[in-house]
This record gives sequence, C-alpha cells and structure tokens, in this order.
Amino acid sequence: MTHTEKRSKLKRRADNRRRFTRHHMAIPWHDYAVSNNETPAVEAEIREKSSIIGRVGLIMLSCGTGAWRVRDSMNIIAEVLGVTCTADVGLVSIEYTCMDGSHNDTQTLDLKTTTVNTHKLALMEDFLTGFEEKGNTMSVEQIHTELDKLQNKPGLYSPLSVGLAAALACGAFTFLLGGGPIEMFCAFFGAGIGNWLRRKMNDMHEQLFACTAASVAVACLVYVAIIKALEIFFGVSPAHEAGYICAMLFVIPGFPFITSGIDLSKLDMRSGIERMTYSIMIIVVATLVAWITATTIHFQPADFVPLELGVWTLMGLRVVASFCGVYGFSIMFNSPRRMAVMAGLIGAVANTLRLELVDLTAMPAAAAAFFGALVAGLLASLVKKYIGFPRISLTVPSIVIMVPGLFMYRAFYNIGVTSIAIGAYWFTKAMMIVLALPLGLIFARIFTDSRFRHCN
Repeated sequence: MTHTEKRSKLKRRADNRRRFTRHHMAIPWHDYAVSNNETPAVEAEIREKSSIIGRVGLIMLSCGTGAWRVRDSMNIIAEVLGVTCTADVGLVSIEYTCMDGSHNDTQTLDLKTTTVNTHKLALMEDFLTGFEEKGNTMSVEQIHTELDKLQNKPGLYSPLSVGLAAALACGAFTFLLGGGPIEMFCAFFGAGIGNWLRRKMNDMHEQLFACTAASVAVACLVYVAIIKALEIFFGVSPAHEAGYICAMLFVIPGFPFITSGIDLSKLDMRSGIERMTYSIMIIVVATLVAWITATTIHFQPADFVPLELGVWTLMGLRVVASFCGVYGFSIMFNSPRRMAVMAGLIGAVANTLRLELVDLTAMPAAAAAFFGALVAGLLASLVKKYIGFPRISLTVPSIVIMVPGLFMYRAFYNIGVTSIAIGAYWFTKAMMIVLALPLGLIFARIFTDSRFRHCN
C-alpha cells in the first residue's frame, strides 16, 4: 500500500468516526455504585445517592412530563435516601444539587431529544410508589438495575402501528373540523404515511426539523395524490381539496404545549418557556412546509363542504370521532391500549361538550375550550383515584384534539401571502384557545389535588 493510499484510508476512517460520533455521551451509571452490593443505598456516599436521584429525574423528563412532576419524583427519592435536593429543570436538561448536611454533590444531566412516552411514565410512577415502601433496603446497584429495565423499555408499537394511529386520529380530526368522508379518507392515508415516515426517521436519529419537514410534505403530497386520483377517475369535486391540511395535524406538539402552561403556573419558568419555544419551532416548520407545498400545487385553505347533518346525528358522530381521535393520539404517545381507551372516553365527553357549547350556546371557542379541558381534568382525577393511571397520561391526549392546528396553519398561510389582517385574526383565535386549554387542566388540578394546589 502506497503512502497516498494509507493517508486516504486514514482520512476515510477519521471521517467515519466524526460521522458516527455521539453528540451525547452515555452515562456509566453503574460506575457510581462503589459501595458493597449489600449496603443499603441510604448508607451510601452522597455521590451515589445523587446519581440515583438524577437518573430518576432524567427518565421522568424523557417521558415528556413537566418540570413539576420531574422535581417531585426526585424529591421522593431524595427523602427516602435522606438527602435534600434542589433542581432546575428544562426541556432536555436538569441541573441539581444534593446535600446531606456535611457534603453536597452538583450534577448536570441532559437528554439527546425530547419525546412523549406515557407507558414509561406510568411504570415510573409505580417504581416511585414501590421505592417509598422498600427503597431504604435496596442497594445502589439494585436500584440502578431496576432503572436499567425502565430506561431501556422498548416502545409498545411498531412504526406501522404508530402510522395507523395517526391515520385514525387525523381522520377523526378531519370530521371534527367539518370535513366529510372524502376528506377523511384522504387525510387517513396522508397522515398514516406521514407519521410512519416520521417514526422511521426518528428511529434513525434524524434531526428534528428534517423529520418534521419530510413527514409534513409527504402527508400533504399523499393527500393531493389521492384527491387528484379521485377527481380524475370518480369525478370528485375539487372542493374537497380543502382538507389537505388535516393530513399533517399529527405533528402539532400538543403535549409540550399543554405541559408548558402547567409549568408556568408552577413558576417553573425555564421549563415552561423552553417547552413553549420547542412547540412554536415545530409549528413554524410544519406550517411553512405545508404552505410551500400548498403554494407549489396551487392549493389553499378553504371551508369544507357542508355536511347537512341533524343536531343529534352530529352530536353522536362527534362522540365517536372524538374517541377515535384521542385514542389515536394516545397510541402515538405510547399509551397501553387500556390507558388509550380510558383517555378516549374522557376525550369523547370533553371534546363533544366543547363543540356543543360553541354550537348550541354561541359560547366563544376559547371559553368552550377552557370548560372542555376542565371536564377532562376532573374526569382524569376520578380515574387516577380509582384506577391509578397518571393524570397527565389521560388529560393531555384527551385535549390534544382541541389544539387548533387548523387555525394555526391558516394564520401562517395568510401571513405568508401577506394577508396580514386575516392571518392576525386566525392567530388570535388560535392563541386564545391554546391559552385556555392548560388553564382548564390547571384549575381541575387545583380543585382535586392539594399537593399541586399548594406551593410549599
């Protein structure tokens, strides 16, 4: 091998190392377990206790729950281990200090990205309940072994299943927004293929904006391809093209939107602002891609073709569609089927109430959203009391379907074509609803949870 060939080979190896170098190094948690395996964790060094507390907080944060719940979980572990913990929680990072009276340990931990995993969240709540009962007898090594199982718990659903869940959710979403069977059919396939692609790209650790842009573009183009085929072969009216935007509503970040409001109510300003910023970034990218796609193919957001349904028929179909939509979103959030069904039942009641308040009482949409979220929160508290599912695993999926993704898109679309007044109108309507939804959940939590109600 010549000198030039050797240099080329070494350069290729260096390029490959740079290409596959991790941006976030794995933490060797078991290296912190320096005590004897039979020594209870309560008798371990402060550094060992701190590693357990931080790891629990990081796993909770990886589930998508808010800063208040992350800090509460860390405090539960700290109290059992006999230390004091203070934590500053963000969207993907935690800075915390543990103190035992004579020593202290400060750590900074972070995640590579933010996700939502309601199944893991429920398992972590079970772990915390068990830790309060037997944590003082477990060793550091035993605790980390238990956390290994939780941290490495695989998702419940394949990319195909998650794609079908998005298809079901967006098909139902289309009807709730006023679309008919044709729009629902096209949105079903557009959303299903789009979210399948997003899941595949996420599994390959592709960049956030790339995943969002590609999935939105594919969802819209699939809708367009199907509706054009229906127009050519079956004579379907071009008026049904208006539903293309419903195919991309699976990307609307309802979970961080809602938890940002809850964090702000607890004065977790860092987490609340970071979650809100993350949500806005996703919406901006999604709506810009959808706008560019629509402009390219000469589509524009328009009113749906009227369905001409009776009051009771419409109400009944809204109950069914609300259940299907919330069930689909719950599956996308990795909820077990039993949890998804419960969230769907809550959403069917809360979302139908919201829509009927607007139609039958002429209540402003934002006020109706507040009452819908309030009812969802109260029902979730009852379920929490008698069945035990985490509240946030039920409340957020049940009101995600109320997030006004269509209004947000119309706002950005009209701003993009310099119809500023119309864009501002839709933006204002969207923001009023977005503000009302977490407020409804917050007041439901205030009414039913004394630990949340107090700020001691």
